[in-house]
Amino acid sequence: MKETDLASVAIPKPAGGWLLSHGPQQLEQLFRAVVFHPAVPIVITDDERASHDVSTGAARLLGLPRQSIIGQKLDDFTEPSFRPKLPELWETLLQQGAPSASLKLALPDGAVREVELEVRRDVLPVRHVVVLKPQAEGAGPPETIPVSMRDFALCLLDPEGEVVTWYGGSERTYGYRPDEIVGRSAAILYPAESSPEEALSEVLVRAEIEGYFATERWHLRKDGSTFWANSITMALRDERGQLQGFARVTRDFTDRHERDEKLRRSRARARLVPMEPAIAGIISGEYDQIPEANDTFLTLLGYERADLQSGRLQWSDLTPPEYAALDDLAHEEGLRFRACSPYEKELLHRNGTRIPVLVVSAVLKLAPFRWITFVQDLRERQRSESVPDEVVEVQQEFKEMVGSSAALRRVLQQVEVVAPTDATVLILGETGTGKELVARALHRLSPRHKLPFITLNCAAIPTGLLESELFGYERGAFTGALMQKIGRFEMAHRGTLFLDEVGDIPIDLQPKLLRALQEKSFERLGGTKTIPIDVRLVAATNRNLAQMMGDKLFRSDLYYRLKVFPILTPPLRDRPEDIPLLARHFVRKYATKMGRTVEKIPDETLQALCKWPWPGNIRELENFMERSVILSSGNTLRAPLVEIRPDAAPAAAGATLEQVEREYIIRVLRECDGVVTAAATRLGLHRTTLNAMMRKLGISRKDV
Repeated sequence: MKETDLASVAIPKPAGGWLLSHGPQQLEQLFRAVVFHPAVPIVITDDERASHDVSTGAARLLGLPRQSIIGQKLDDFTEPSFRPKLPELWETLLQQGAPSASLKLALPDGAVREVELEVRRDVLPVRHVVVLKPQAEGAGPPETIPVSMRDFALCLLDPEGEVVTWYGGSERTYGYRPDEIVGRSAAILYPAESSPEEALSEVLVRAEIEGYFATERWHLRKDGSTFWANSITMALRDERGQLQGFARVTRDFTDRHERDEKLRRSRARARLVPMEPAIAGIISGEYDQIPEANDTFLTLLGYERADLQSGRLQWSDLTPPEYAALDDLAHEEGLRFRACSPYEKELLHRNGTRIPVLVVSAVLKLAPFRWITFVQDLRERQRSESVPDEVVEVQQEFKEMVGSSAALRRVLQQVEVVAPTDATVLILGETGTGKELVARALHRLSPRHKLPFITLNCAAIPTGLLESELFGYERGAFTGALMQKIGRFEMAHRGTLFLDEVGDIPIDLQPKLLRALQEKSFERLGGTKTIPIDVRLVAATNRNLAQMMGDKLFRSDLYYRLKVFPILTPPLRDRPEDIPLLARHFVRKYATKMGRTVEKIPDETLQALCKWPWPGNIRELENFMERSVILSSGNTLRAPLVEIRPDAAPAAAGATLEQVEREYIIRVLRECDGVVTAAATRLGLHRTTLNAMMRKLGISRKDV
């Protein structure tokens, strides 16, 4: 439909003349804001196939900058032998409304690529949307183009919400011809049950106040059917600032409705608060161009202000192509919610290296539309999540495993035997016997010692979150999954993964862990891609897994898969000759840490330490020695021996049974570092039973 045709069917309104003369240009600005960025290859052409605008996806497909494409004809990018056929094919697409046709493109590198050509006529006066559907690699159908990117319903409304112009995309989307709807209220596009007049009024008022307003709701077609519509309505004002009407772009989002319900509408929108360190780049309506950026942003990527001023700094040049879909979703969120949820991606440094960043963008305005983007460097976070080599070396020295007893030497010999292999190791022993130190020693002595050592305490993670901690999740896997998360298995690739308290893994999660160990691959939550892994697994537990198998609480196949090479860490009561050595080690450690000088441990103290059974093992001894250093004011250790004498228990004369129970539970909790599950196991109780007893006896976290 030509613009003259539109003028002839438009019902005269007070604002009609202004809207018909100025509205299409402002509507085109809004249209470009929606179409410009997406990774979908879209070209806006006129009747003669001349390109007026292209999306970033089309620029990538054609292998040229946008500026080199705009103004050129589709013929210029068509394979020479196919070029004579194009005029007739184009006429067929426009006049007969054929759904699609094949087209051969000639790319700058000389390659020829076949695409499916879809044309949506008269989206704007003498403007057509051409969607290029690339053929998939090898045999197979063309790549899927989202329905929401195939057609656009554009229209102009007067200040009261009556339709002034109605373009071809609106006719195809809603089913109304221009002569059937021009002059009628746009409220007829809303279902009756949604209070159409109120729904339209809300949109217009919000758009007038805020400049533009995006909504998603059910819309109504002429035939009575409904579809889930994404609409962006922008207020149009004259040079004096007087409201003249509204421009609207609507797309059919029915195919995304179910996913969006789960991923978008239940999530809190990103708050634009300062991030440390934050780098701001302001992006104009010409999305590739970065007109403003602070020095931190430029330094991060190795550029100088001269590169910015010369226009050499292009947003698409900073982004690897595989992140186009993420940027596309962020752009959609910006249009719909004013700001996108934070998402992780990589940016390209000038020297070709990649820098992991967190990105959040917000819309400044839409006429002409501008964006402000905050970028946070994530390299420091990545370094903190993976153990640096030098830290691994320090923490895994055998000197951390103090002692000279035969029991300890036996453990160290087993570590030296199995460390050079990739065998799975299961470390068994009571709480506080140094199982993690054994695991670190295994990693340090293995060929993987320069690679990550990743730990996860399975008892410290809520049951519902343990799977995502192990395997990670994709963005949108569940409500609140704002970005992709890398799991511990993936973080430990080519290194060592230490699963502490493996006996606390829920029975329903054990098959997935077993499969990951056997197949050496897994899928993230919400994902379908199988990720191969090369991980050496070391597991530890203080629980009796054999008994748990009999109680159907632990799978036998997983148990035998973990128990390739078991190592039993002895309790401290079985190595009393190591107690003096450990006591001196901990005194030196904490005296140095506190800036004190403790040079002597009385013989009476050493004898008392050797006589105590240490139910909490080395951890209990370490805590006791730390407390002793705190209480020591001179160079001689003053230990609270009353705590470790057999006759000093709370069962002294006059103590009630309730007092004895309370003090004993508190002691066990302290020895287990406040972990209720471990304390319940030590006491031979169920976790729920211990929680009930703690409530009855008035035991809280502050007592531990």
